[in-house]
Order: sequence, then C-alpha cells, then structure tokens
Amino acid sequence: MTTRTAQPSAAGEFGRHAARGAVVTFGGQLVRIVVQIGGLAVLARLLDKEDYGIFAMVMVIVGISEVFRDFGLSNAAVQAATLSSRQRDVLFWVNSGIGLALGVIVFGVAYGVAALYGRPELVALTQFMGITFVFNGLATQHRASLNRDLRFLSLTIIDTTAAVLALVVAIALSLVGFDYWALAWQMVSLAFVTLVLSLGAARWLPRLPKRGTDMTGFYRFGWNTVATQLVHYTANNMDSFVIGLRLGARELGIYNRGFQLLMNPLNQLRAPATRVAVPLLSRLQEQHDRFDAYILRGQIALGYTLVAGLGLVAGAAEPVVSIVLGERWAEVTPVLRLLIVAGAFQTLAYVAYWVFVSRALTGALFRFTLITATMKIVFVLIGSQWGVVGVAAGYALEPVLSWPLALWWLTRSTRIPVRALVAGVIRIASVSILGGLAAYGASVLVDAAGPVVQLLAATTAALVAFTLAALVVPAVRRDVLELVGIARAARHRSPRAAAPGATTPTEPEETPL
Repeated sequence: MTTRTAQPSAAGEFGRHAARGAVVTFGGQLVRIVVQIGGLAVLARLLDKEDYGIFAMVMVIVGISEVFRDFGLSNAAVQAATLSSRQRDVLFWVNSGIGLALGVIVFGVAYGVAALYGRPELVALTQFMGITFVFNGLATQHRASLNRDLRFLSLTIIDTTAAVLALVVAIALSLVGFDYWALAWQMVSLAFVTLVLSLGAARWLPRLPKRGTDMTGFYRFGWNTVATQLVHYTANNMDSFVIGLRLGARELGIYNRGFQLLMNPLNQLRAPATRVAVPLLSRLQEQHDRFDAYILRGQIALGYTLVAGLGLVAGAAEPVVSIVLGERWAEVTPVLRLLIVAGAFQTLAYVAYWVFVSRALTGALFRFTLITATMKIVFVLIGSQWGVVGVAAGYALEPVLSWPLALWWLTRSTRIPVRALVAGVIRIASVSILGGLAAYGASVLVDAAGPVVQLLAATTAALVAFTLAALVVPAVRRDVLELVGIARAARHRSPRAAAPGATTPTEPEETPL
C-alpha cells in the first residue's frame, strides 16, 4: 500500500494541526536547551580550552561524513507525495549501508586527520567517533517515518531523552578524568539512544529490498540535497578548520565554546521548525495563497521569538558568558556577539530554505549554496588575519548578505511574497536591535552588581523595549497578535479530520505505513 497525503477537510483544522505540531516540538526543544545549557555550564568547569579544541578538530573532519550518511534521503522520504513500504525498505538499507561504509572510512582516515593537525592523539579519537555513523545510518529512515507521519511528540521525546542521557554520560566521565574523551562518549551515547528509541517508536521492521522498486526520484532529490549540504557544511566549518590549523587548539576551544553556546540551543529550536514546516508546506504546494500565508506566519514565529531573543543575548553577552561558562571564558564574549549576528540572519533565511525543499527546488538550492559557500570561505579566510574575532566577523558577514540574495534566487524558480517577507524582516530586525540596545544599556548600568543582576536587568529592559514597540508601532502590534493567534491555535482541540499520512489502498501487495 502507498502512503498518500490526505488534505484536511478544513483550512482551520490544518492550521491547528500545524500549530500544535510546532508548539509540541518547540516545547520539547526548550527542555533540551535547558539541559544543554546546564550541561555546557558544568562541562565548561570540568574541561579546559584544549580539550574542547582537540574534540572540535576531529568534529570538523568527521562531520563531513555525517552529510553523506543521510544522503538527503530523509528529506526525500518526508517530501515525497507518495511513499510505498517497498520504497521505504530500500531507503532504510541504503542509509544503513552508507552509515556502515562511512564508519569504516572514518576509521581509516583517522591517521590522516592526526597528521593534518600534527596531534597523534586524534587517531584513536577519530576512529571511535566513526561508530556514530553506523547508529545514525540505522536510525535515519525510522526518524523520517515519524516526521512524515507528523508524529512530532514522539520525535520530541526521543530527542530530549537521548540528549539528557548522553549528557549524564559526559558529566560522569568528566568527573573521573576522561578529558576530551567525555565529549566523544557523549556523541556516541546520543547516537545509540536515539537509534534505540526511534526503532521502538516507529514500530516497523524493514524487509529485504526488492528489485524493480522505482527509486529514481528519491535518489535525484537526495543527490541534489547531499551536494548542497556538503557545500554548506564545508563553508560552515571553514572557521573551525582555519582556526585549528593557524591558531591552535586553545584558540579553537575559545571559538568553539562561543559557537556552541549560541548555535547548539539555536539549532535545537530551528531544526524542529523545519521538521514541522517542510512536510506541511509540501502538502500546500499547489495552494499558493495558503502556502504564502504559512511562510509569512513562519517568519513571524521565528522572528519575534528566536531573533528577538538573540537581540537580548547580544546585549547581555558579557553576563551570559560569565554565568554559563565562568569567568575564565571571558574571551568568548566578542566572538559570541558577532556569531549572534550570523545566527539571526541564518534564522530569517530558514523560510527560504523551507520553500526550496518543500517545492523540491534542490537543484536551485545547490547552485545558490555554491555562491554563498564561496562568500563565507573568502570572508573567513580574510577575517582570520585578525584572530578568532576576525574569523567570527567574517562568518557573520556572509548570512547578512545572503539573506536578501536567497529571496531573489527563489524568484527565479517560483513565486513567493518577497515584498511582505522583506517588510517583515525590517520590522523584526528593528525590534531586535532596540531590545539588544536596551539590554546592553541596562547591563552596563548595573555592572557592579554582578552577572546575575546584570542579566536580570538586561532581560527586563529588553522586554520593556519589545512591549513599547508593540504598543507604538501598528505593524509590529499586528505581528504580535498573529503570533498570539498561532499559540492559541496550538491549544485548540477540534474534531479529528482526515489526517496527513492517511492511506489509500492502491497497491494490495504492500502493507500500510
């Protein structure tokens, strides 16, 4: 039997389903962020800059293989209009085979990684990290199945549980002196627990693949996606690679802590937004007005939560670093502020990414990514002349320039509400900058009172600034009311309509997904 997408009987039901999925997912990610920041605070006091730098050296190289492990086939499975159980079986074995092959390759290239950095201890560390590819390859299609069926609560529980258990392992090993090995065990534990829980939640066992199964569309989608991700990964990790080679493990440890302090929680919130948006927007491809309405609402949801929050963190960067990482990590503060600029514009660009993927414009996305990757690499290399702060500045400049370029690039392949999106970003950026300046001013005024009081004062000042903007500017007030409407829709319960992922008996020899 083939899985087909059944449209909900009413637009309101579809919107409520989308909003509930988003709220469930974001709620789970908030829990993960609290756990993650708590773990970051503990581990930063148990491990030193050198430990983080050594681990980051391995992850820059090993992480390239993670791009190939998925091969873009999870998004291909989620985005497809129909997916037979036979096709899903083939996808499972392909991803599992790729994961195993990558684990073997990483084991073999470990000696090259150690030689590249001139650090023999990286051999065993790199080989150990190869285990994660086997676990992640096995879990890929089970997670894609949960995503396709819009089982956001299950995915949230899996991700949260795995993150907590992996953190417990890392802290326990750090306490008994495992240095950077504690971070390696954290990654392997995360992959293993995610695999076990995903297998249990998806409730399906793959059969052996059969010849004659039509997979052409999946492989084409996957190839374009993996090519895009590879270019994107290379550009995104050029900063760490350059710092590791030119400046050493200590400087890389400083940069890595700033990057992780920002990007870990930010990615935890942005990734589930994509998890919700792509399958839902894929079902609205032919309903242009509704498609436009959803991406505008998505921009509002991201902008007045994540981007506005980043404005606050930028203004209060000094007490945030002091509280989370400790006084000995003060060098992270300027790096964090610059990376926040990058994070804000990357977040705003997610809307464009949703359009690329949900409308299967992977070829156009790949060509666009080639251009932006080149920009980022050039900016990072130039910035490295001024140390880690220069690298952070170069990293931040690229997304600032790429965001408007992404909208223009999309107009070459499809229709999107460009004017409305640009106007929305101008409002979001203005409000976020206002909140950041208020937070910074308040933090400076109470500097003598210590970091906790600074953070409280900065948060209060930012909230006051946000509130005044909503009261004084009508367009901002409308955006805020729209955000409130999204939250209310998520809490609304209504009679069950035809659910996405319902099945239609068109192939009797196949079992329902």
